[in-house]
Amino acid sequence: GCNPLAETGRSKLQNQRAVLNQQILRAVRMRAGAENLLRATTNNKVREQVLLELSFVNSDLQILKEELEGLNISVEVYQNKEETFSIPLVPLGLKETKEVDFTVSLKDFILEHYSEDSSEYEDEIADLMDLRQACRTPSRDEAGIEMLISYFLQLGYVENRFFPPTRYMGVLFTWYDSFTGVPVCQQNLSLEKASILFNIGALYTQIGTRCNRQTQAGLESAVDAFQRAAGVLSYLKETFTHTPSYDMSPAMLNVLVKMMLAQAQECVFEQIGLPGIRNEFFTLVKMTQEVAKVGEVYMLVNAAMNQEPVKENIPYSWSKLAQIKSDHYKALAHYFIATILCDHELQSTDDEDQQEKALSRLYDNMPEGLMVLTILKDRVQRKQLGKAHLRKAIVYHEEALRVCGLCKKLRNIDVLQEVLTAAHKRSLLKYAQLETEDDFLSLIQAPDILPKTEHKIEPIAPQFSKVKVKDFFHRLGPLTVFSAKQRWTAPRTIRIHHEAGELGFSLKGGSPVQIYCLDPVCSAASMGLKEGDYIVSVGGVDCKWLGVNEVLEKFESMGEQPIEIEVISCQDTAASMHSKSATYSVGMQKTYSLICLAMEEDKIDQTKKARLKLPFLSWGTKNRQKAASTLCLPSAVAGSSQIKKKLSPFTLLNTESSLY
Repeated sequence: GCNPLAETGRSKLQNQRAVLNQQILRAVRMRAGAENLLRATTNNKVREQVLLELSFVNSDLQILKEELEGLNISVEVYQNKEETFSIPLVPLGLKETKEVDFTVSLKDFILEHYSEDSSEYEDEIADLMDLRQACRTPSRDEAGIEMLISYFLQLGYVENRFFPPTRYMGVLFTWYDSFTGVPVCQQNLSLEKASILFNIGALYTQIGTRCNRQTQAGLESAVDAFQRAAGVLSYLKETFTHTPSYDMSPAMLNVLVKMMLAQAQECVFEQIGLPGIRNEFFTLVKMTQEVAKVGEVYMLVNAAMNQEPVKENIPYSWSKLAQIKSDHYKALAHYFIATILCDHELQSTDDEDQQEKALSRLYDNMPEGLMVLTILKDRVQRKQLGKAHLRKAIVYHEEALRVCGLCKKLRNIDVLQEVLTAAHKRSLLKYAQLETEDDFLSLIQAPDILPKTEHKIEPIAPQFSKVKVKDFFHRLGPLTVFSAKQRWTAPRTIRIHHEAGELGFSLKGGSPVQIYCLDPVCSAASMGLKEGDYIVSVGGVDCKWLGVNEVLEKFESMGEQPIEIEVISCQDTAASMHSKSATYSVGMQKTYSLICLAMEEDKIDQTKKARLKLPFLSWGTKNRQKAASTLCLPSAVAGSSQIKKKLSPFTLLNTESSLY
């Protein structure tokens, strides 16, 4: 992560956001207290004082909300430093959070649930907390994105290992709403994961706005960044459908996805026009449809921003900026088509059919009494329709300037004013060149232009698999076995003595290996070894990650000496009965997951008698081939079902637990 004390423009904005969040929190608490007092008291004098205090608090909250909106529209800080003459793009600010201390909760759980010395995992817990702290100030580049994704994936491991679905761990996660500043506090890890996803999307938007839009490579990077931002926000909307934070509600995320795709479309248009727009018939036809598409998508964004319940929380300046961009790009479309009609008269050398076909694709329907071919051939009609498009362009330009002047935040953005004014003057100049005294006779209304683009803009789904992450708590053992949803006995020490070169049991499975075909009269069984036990250490050496062959090698290395192993038994077999589930924690709204976790333990049918007991393991040269035949995967063993193991960053709800 970046240095949190660095005095960059972006860090100053984030620090201001954090201060505003604290002020909003205090004001919200004061308002809640005043409202409680108002409901509780019957004294008229006290009620009057409380009502007066409430009016002050509400006014203070409104002022703080406007200041937060000012931070959200502070787009200049995020733009590229190069001199540019482009309308600014809007980034999302990162969600702020409070520090979280995992130490006590995780150490207690390691001792209680896994029966291991929790002091040996202090470094891993510190690494997790350091990673979370760094994620509060990610760098604005691919390294920052990779770090946030690493933490998100790490949370999947942490949730499976330490957050049982039947109880809370006592770890409180607090995240502030990006638009309202209101904090959301929950003990559920889903809030943490959803907030990190939001920040991944927000960081992509900041990368997109930072790209140099004066170069092809910069514009390509900007388009890619906004598409990836839309993809992450779409994934968040589909994965966490009932989040308690306004900025992550499905309606708000839907608007944000549309806004990011609109900005990507805007960059595509700039990319097409970057080499320069030639004053040529077919080039202008293509530019007309492309810019009309940008105007259309911003019109849809503006409409979505003005729908309930988003309207109450979306920054007012964002809505107005979307309206301004819609009017501005629609005006450019009418200006381009006016240039086609006024500057390009049909010549004898021109392809009449191609021009007619190209021009007809721009209109859904023509004004009454006009035909495309007639307009191309008739100089007067051509000029009149061109001037009608110019008049419409001027109307759109004036509306964009009017809306910009009415919004306090937007009229202070100099480059926005300059771009809108320059485009307006250009249309006025073009119209003045064509103006004649008989203009009042022209009653033609410019038809609407059909938008079309050759560059389809769609969200790019997040590719988490490209970021390789190692489980911090790898030493606890394979996650398919050693997880929070499965309960185990404390490790038991079993001392095994050779009996005529045999041990009295077989081994099966991957890692950790499992006791199979246990002879009930062998010495190991008399010392407490059970069918289905997992071996976690041999001779004091941890073997949770060892397979059958490695464990056998350790047995062989001890020769004829007694073998001391540690085993554990599963106490919770009901948990493995579930194959699919969505997360649902008590006290929190439903949070659905696209990823399902399926895990089934071996189930031995004790009602059926084994056809033939496999031979016991022995170390004689003659018996090695026979012993090897007893080592098989669970799927190949008669009477056992195939193990299905799927890792998921989301956990199941299991209410059949008696330990907690």
